[in-house]
Amino acid sequence: NKPPTIKRLRSGNTNKSDLENAVLQTRNIHILPCIEGQVSASLDALRNSPTTQKAKAKFILATDGAEVQAENLGSGDTLACDYKDLDAHFLFFAALAGISFTKSIKNPELDVRATGRLNRLYMELLKENPDWAAAQNRHDMNQFMARIIFCFFAEDTDIFNGKNLFTATTSQMSDRNSGNTHEIIAELFRAMDTKIKHRTAGDFRPWADAFPYVNGGLFTGTRKVPKFSRIARTYLIHAGKLDWQKINPDIFGSMIQAVTDEEERGSLGMHYTSVENILKLLNPLFLDDLNEKLAEAEDNERKLLNLRKRMSRIRVFDPACGSGNFLVIAYKQMRQIEFEINKIRREKEKKSEIPLTNFRGIELRDFPAEIARLALIIAEYQCDVLYRGQKEALATFLPLNAMNWITCGNALQIDWLSVCPPTGTAVKVVGDDLFNTPLNQAEIDFENEGGETYICGNPPYLGSTWQSKEQKSDLEAIFKGKTKSWKSLDYVAGWFMKAADYGTYTNAVSAFVSTNSICQGQMVPILWPLIFKAGHEISFAHTSFKWANLASHNAGVTVAIVGISRKSELNCKLYSLNNDGETVIKTTPNINPYLIAAETTIVNKRMAPLSELPEMDYGNKPTDGGNLLLTQNELVNLNLTTHQQEKFVRRLYGSAEFIRGINRYCLWIRDLDVKEAGAIEAIGKRLLAVKKMRASSSKAATRKGANTPYKFDEVRQVGNEEIIVVPKVSSENRPFLPVGLLASGSVITDRNFGIYSSSFWAISILASKLHLSWIATICGRLRTDFMYSNTLGWNTFPVPKLTEKNKADLTRCAEDILLAREAHFPATIADLYKADAMPENLRRAHARNDETLERIYIGRRFKNDTERLEKLFDLYTKMTGAEATPKTVKGKK
Repeated sequence: NKPPTIKRLRSGNTNKSDLENAVLQTRNIHILPCIEGQVSASLDALRNSPTTQKAKAKFILATDGAEVQAENLGSGDTLACDYKDLDAHFLFFAALAGISFTKSIKNPELDVRATGRLNRLYMELLKENPDWAAAQNRHDMNQFMARIIFCFFAEDTDIFNGKNLFTATTSQMSDRNSGNTHEIIAELFRAMDTKIKHRTAGDFRPWADAFPYVNGGLFTGTRKVPKFSRIARTYLIHAGKLDWQKINPDIFGSMIQAVTDEEERGSLGMHYTSVENILKLLNPLFLDDLNEKLAEAEDNERKLLNLRKRMSRIRVFDPACGSGNFLVIAYKQMRQIEFEINKIRREKEKKSEIPLTNFRGIELRDFPAEIARLALIIAEYQCDVLYRGQKEALATFLPLNAMNWITCGNALQIDWLSVCPPTGTAVKVVGDDLFNTPLNQAEIDFENEGGETYICGNPPYLGSTWQSKEQKSDLEAIFKGKTKSWKSLDYVAGWFMKAADYGTYTNAVSAFVSTNSICQGQMVPILWPLIFKAGHEISFAHTSFKWANLASHNAGVTVAIVGISRKSELNCKLYSLNNDGETVIKTTPNINPYLIAAETTIVNKRMAPLSELPEMDYGNKPTDGGNLLLTQNELVNLNLTTHQQEKFVRRLYGSAEFIRGINRYCLWIRDLDVKEAGAIEAIGKRLLAVKKMRASSSKAATRKGANTPYKFDEVRQVGNEEIIVVPKVSSENRPFLPVGLLASGSVITDRNFGIYSSSFWAISILASKLHLSWIATICGRLRTDFMYSNTLGWNTFPVPKLTEKNKADLTRCAEDILLAREAHFPATIADLYKADAMPENLRRAHARNDETLERIYIGRRFKNDTERLEKLFDLYTKMTGAEATPKTVKGKK
């Protein structure tokens, strides 16, 4: 709390407590100091106090100065400790700072086993039928896989009349050597596509006639079945023996990945995932709100009825739906809430009012689109069994409806409004019966009469380098006229922009899973001003975490979740993972595009440092065809004298040479020494090769360099100065940036940045956690590695005005770090900065460095990177005089 708030509490002006000597802050905490030995009784008094509940206190706390007891009234967790140890338990009270924790949901192993068995079956079938892998037959193969998945599910859920009917029939009626397995399965498919009344004319065998009529287009069309080997037949039976009734719906997504070839999967950027990760998006998008409204309604039947009506109008739209994972999980979660409503209203067997057709999707390929529809149909049946009973579920399940509400096409070319049109205003607030007047809108807090649309999903990511011509064309169509820099955007940016445009026409909130590059580096100033211009803001976000799937080869990628909305949230929610893998939730007035709880300031490149920092420039660029650069053996083969080597050769450092200690050299010849150097035959040949290479270049600047072949094409260091070196790219796994000091006479390439001055205190800043947290957020990444930038990372880094004493202290810290490294010679940077094997003296030197620097900022160590970034963004905003990027919401700026 701020000092004025505390002052008002102390004076009693805002103290709501009804207990003597106690202090109660509304929606916060109720505290009672007591005499020795009365702590337990005092905590009971706080718990039983009418004002505790009335003021909606989150915590109660009693203490006698020796002991403390407290309780979290929401979770029921309690705390008891000595008063002197209270500071060690600060996380118990984290909710008072807008921070809370959630526990993960575990993935069942059954899903993984099912995926693996399907994958083995698929690969064995392709081995036996290589022609089915061809593009013209892929649809038939995919359709076959969809059909057998349905059969596995149907035989374990009584949809088929008889336990394991499909697997048992195939096993019993087909030859053990698999000669006729494909014929048996084709006959079963023919039966399921034929109405019972028409089967007499079809001359079906009794074992096929036992199967129901399915319809829904699932078994219509070609009934080609691939031929089975004995092994493939075995895999089919193994897969069928799993209990498919217990398999989660996201098995379909995992199956898609498991049976899709590596090249195709990579090109489409498909990353399917678990229920746990899907809920990281869906819960804050809208499910948390529905559950809160359910809790608030308690047993008020009228409120419950109107919440049910609201849910019947909610549309969930995934414009990159794959096999429908997000749609299926959203549907099942909503059905669970609806069931709780029906249970309280004593209508447990009531048919669901949540239509499947409210769950819309767009998918590029026909097979996943078909699987998405099938997955939703099966999810509906699962929910009906669970909430209404097996009998009622079976009565309405077959035959399937042939309606298809999943659109197959390119989501970046399709008008989303045509797939998921703006909602109308048909929802009406109703009373419990004909004799009660409905409550008015304000009293029931029922928002969005016309229904809400929630856009979600996991679109393909694809950085600009990896996009095809067609994908570049997709982005151009979306961003043309909005920005000239669209070519630098990741492919996923197209979905964010289309969602923002869609939200200008109808009531929608959107959230996508994306690689965290969408909120780093130069992507931020290109994309996010356009999102804000469309009237949207970031309403919630989940910072970087590993997005893994349930497929056999569990491919994971580091992602973020970003939610955007036109609705101005009083409290945005920022989710992150702590060191224990728990989700921490921070409530904040604003989330900026870098996913920091801070004002929306966008950091742009600067040509000179914002703070009083020394200038940082690129290293030297050779453009020499490799002729000025030398390995150890090439240097030896030049047969230079010691004098010639000292005069014409220098130690060379690219990023790999600096980090891994690789010995490499270069020719470095001054103007006045050209004739002497050229007279040495081995050097002369190399200079001639440089001249020819540059002269043949298509670039005028490079051709000009042919006149000085003895020089690097771009030279940025002139004397024999010491160099502070920063590699352009370095591993994210190191706890600190691999910066260092190179001796005079060294040469760095353009794979590094360099400070060519004696500002040794700059090493302290570069090697700090504070600077690492800044560049990790601002500079972007090369894959997952840190990608340093002088104009974006160094020149923008905000540093308070440093005194001479500050610089002296930082210089001493930098020297300590360098000396700690030297103590382990000949260990390299790569050796010394392994996160789990960093020498203790080096770790201590970095800790002293971090403390010294961070005290300059706030007088103490920062608690974590979140606090570091919040301070840095605050300081950057003040130093640049930058104002928060304007966002129009609810008629305000």
